[in-house]
Amino acid sequence: MTEKRTSAKKKAKELAKYLRGERPDYAYLKSLFQHLRAELEVEIPKVLKKLPYVPMEEELKRYYEVVWKSKNFQDIMIIKTLLYTGIRVSELINIKLTDVDFHYCQIRINKGKGNKDRIVPFPQSFKEMLAMHADAMQKKQAVYLFESSWKKKYTDRGIRKILAKYSEEAELAQSLSPHKLRHFLLTWLKKQGIDDALIQPYSVHESRKSLEIYSRLAITDAQKEYNKVINRFTI
Repeated sequence: MTEKRTSAKKKAKELAKYLRGERPDYAYLKSLFQHLRAELEVEIPKVLKKLPYVPMEEELKRYYEVVWKSKNFQDIMIIKTLLYTGIRVSELINIKLTDVDFHYCQIRINKGKGNKDRIVPFPQSFKEMLAMHADAMQKKQAVYLFESSWKKKYTDRGIRKILAKYSEEAELAQSLSPHKLRHFLLTWLKKQGIDDALIQPYSVHESRKSLEIYSRLAITDAQKEYNKVINRFTI
């Protein structure tokens, strides 16, 4: 039978008697307990990293049906842009009208994650809708691709609220966030057989094994593969 341990609080009081004379600060105590763990051979338990939640295709279809029925054109454009490009919400709200290249069907992301610039594609089939939206925004003398009715760019929180509203209406088990839509696209591209090295320019995930390959890849190579499969996309 295992002997009952002294409570942590009581043991701390006992140890404090020995340590008080050292006038310990945080750094000293941290170092002390690191050495104590080593002496007692106590290992730090590894925390299992959970896989990100990726919505099922049926969930996404149900979700988008609710979005479409809303007839809110700007909300539709926001959600489709997130779905087709896999960009982060912080990147979406900072897209300027001048960042959209309709000739090459690309959006320039300036100072995205890690303060890096990159280019992401959108489907040829989305070009007309996006151009109509951009034209409407230009007539309003907007600077950003997406602006609220107060002529100000959206906030991170504002975009999340829009997505959460439709998640609730679609009665999804988990609310869809911009990050979950991003995971859906990247997972979907992977399922289509696209090589990790071709997905990376859009995801900006740095893989130790393929960093050298990524640096040599032209964005056009990645977009060719994207264009081949995107017409089969769920939405």
